[in-house]
Amino acid sequence: MDSLIYKKKKEFAEFLIKSRVLTFGDFTTKSGRKTPYFINMGNVNSGALISSLGSYYAGCIYEQVQEKEKEKEKEKEKAGTEAKSTLTVLFGPAYKGIPLVVATAIALKSEYDQDMAYCFNRKEAKDHGEGGSIIGHQLRAGDSVIIIEDVLTAGTAVREVLPLLRSVDEVSISSLVLSVDRMERGQTDQTAIKELYEEYGIKTFSIITIREIMDILSNVEIDGVIVLDKSNKTKMEAYLDLYCGK
Repeated sequence: MDSLIYKKKKEFAEFLIKSRVLTFGDFTTKSGRKTPYFINMGNVNSGALISSLGSYYAGCIYEQVQEKEKEKEKEKEKAGTEAKSTLTVLFGPAYKGIPLVVATAIALKSEYDQDMAYCFNRKEAKDHGEGGSIIGHQLRAGDSVIIIEDVLTAGTAVREVLPLLRSVDEVSISSLVLSVDRMERGQTDQTAIKELYEEYGIKTFSIITIREIMDILSNVEIDGVIVLDKSNKTKMEAYLDLYCGK
C-alpha cells in the first residue's frame, strides 16, 4: 500500500477508535448477524468530529469516485462521444446519512472547491407544506447520484432507498460511498458490494475496509490502550470466516 494512502487510512482507523465509532463487544447488525464489533456513526456527536468525518468522505469522493469518472470521460473521448462530468447530487439515507451528506457537501466545497447539490429522505412522505419524501435538492432527469452511507453489511438499507431514488425518470445511481466496508456477503455467497454492482450497476467505494482496520490496529496502543488485542482480533477473524463474501 502506498505510504500516503496508508497514512490516511491509519488516521481514519484511529479516528474511529477515538470517537468511539468502532467498538468491540457483542452486537447484532440490522441484518440480524451477531458481530464482535460495531460501527456506530451516532457517536460522531460534536462539530469537530462531524467536520473530520465529512473531510474523510470528501477525500474518498475526490480521490476515488471522481478519478473513476475521469477515466470514463477519457474513454468517451477516445470513442468520439461527448465527455462531461455527470456527478451532480449527494444523497444521504435517513437518518444517519443526513449529517453525513451535509458534512460531506461542506467539505467538498471548502477543501476541494467542488460544489455539489445534496438531498436526503424522510422516513415517511409529508402530505402538507412542500410535501414529498425528499428534502434538499429535488431529483430530476439527468442527475447522477452518489449515496453516502455509514457502513454496508448485507446491503439492506441501500436497497430500501433505491426505489425512491429510481422513482424519478432518468436519474442514475453512480456510486455508493462508505466509511467502512465490512466485506460481508449479502443475500447470496457474494459480498453485498458485488451484489449491488451486479444487480444495479452501483460501484462502491470505502474510506477503509475492515481487513485494513485489523491490519493497521492489531496490537497498536491508542491513548494508552490496545483496543484490538489478540482476543478481539480472533473473534473478528472468526466472524469474517463465517460471513465474509466472495
